[in-house]
Amino acid sequence: MAAGGASALSACLDVEADATTPEQDLSQFPRGPEDLSSLPERQHAWQDYFIHDRFGNTVFPKHNTLLLLDYVGESPPTDEERAQVEGAFRTLERAFQRGTSGESNAIHHDGLLFTMGYAPSYFAQFDADLPSSLDLPTPQELLDELGEDDPQADDFDAAVHLASGFASVVLASEEHLLSGFDRLNGVETEGTLAGVFELAERRPGFIDKGQPAREYDHPDIPESAPLAMGLKGGFQDNLPDEDRVTIREGPFAGGTTQMVSRVESDLDRWYEESREDRIKQIYTPEHTPEMVGDVGEDLAGFSGKTPEHVEKLPEHAADGLVGHGQKLAQARTDPDEGFATILSRRDFNGTAEPSLHFDSWQRELADFVAVREAMNGEAFADEVDPENNGIVDYIEVTNRATFLIPPRNHRALPTPRPDR
Repeated sequence: MAAGGASALSACLDVEADATTPEQDLSQFPRGPEDLSSLPERQHAWQDYFIHDRFGNTVFPKHNTLLLLDYVGESPPTDEERAQVEGAFRTLERAFQRGTSGESNAIHHDGLLFTMGYAPSYFAQFDADLPSSLDLPTPQELLDELGEDDPQADDFDAAVHLASGFASVVLASEEHLLSGFDRLNGVETEGTLAGVFELAERRPGFIDKGQPAREYDHPDIPESAPLAMGLKGGFQDNLPDEDRVTIREGPFAGGTTQMVSRVESDLDRWYEESREDRIKQIYTPEHTPEMVGDVGEDLAGFSGKTPEHVEKLPEHAADGLVGHGQKLAQARTDPDEGFATILSRRDFNGTAEPSLHFDSWQRELADFVAVREAMNGEAFADEVDPENNGIVDYIEVTNRATFLIPPRNHRALPTPRPDR
């Protein structure tokens, strides 16, 4: 997935031809419905279209790409351009089924999941302002709120996230959006993004058990780990109900907000720590190798974090170590929602070097700020050395961008006030 374009698609189809299912020639993948009204209005309604393992944990599609786009169309956009962009997305929905198509016993993500998000810079071309109820700061405003000086505030106008169990589906979808085919998976195409958006940056990646050890040149990454830092993070209790991240009111009700960041990991320093300490720093000081297993598999469907771990943060800080997950759990303590997470993470490993493309969805960006501030652990900085304050000392955020993912009926070049 490191390279895109027609040549990459052709090579990918050759490689995947040996896969057991489906037969590969890009006209054999399950197609989507002819009646698109049967699809959910939420672009971000992915949970029911994922594979789940025997413990009920979500298994994300292996192949992902973020297409970060610049708007080059008319200002303001025309109805013709909206029809063209909507046609591009309708083509994807007809050409490929939505993820697993909702089959509870599916073993492959044979289809495609995608979202289209719009940045504050896109909406700046309009005379009208976004609704005051919508929390969508610019990337720079977010950096200022977090007190972050180093990350770059990205100025992209839009972002497409493509995800599938087959790299050829992602590559074909990308090629369709940017350049176009006469037919895609046997479906006649209705439009592309060409002439309306241009590709500014492409961020491909993967999320798969054992893939980091194969992709990255680092001998200490465990062979079966799904993430470069060696321990599993995807458990049932680490993902919220999609209602929790959905905008409830206003013209974009049914949508969500999106934070896209790029994060680099200092694996050399990380793997200098003992395995026991790495486990405590990822989860909580009360997690042990015996509880966790090699890469977290023995935790089954539950991360092991509880409200009691939050209450013990001062005690553990006094002992000199607090866990990353333990700190994040501070943002779970809304009494109206129980001990539930507030961010829906859709991130994946980068391909070029040990990195993470962090893609989170939340009802408002204030939720992301709350989680990030909890992660920073500044309340414990006087008692805990930086290398024992979760994992913040081992990662570096290089880029941040913010987007609105509207509901499907407003996904094609929306105005700031589609209700007017």
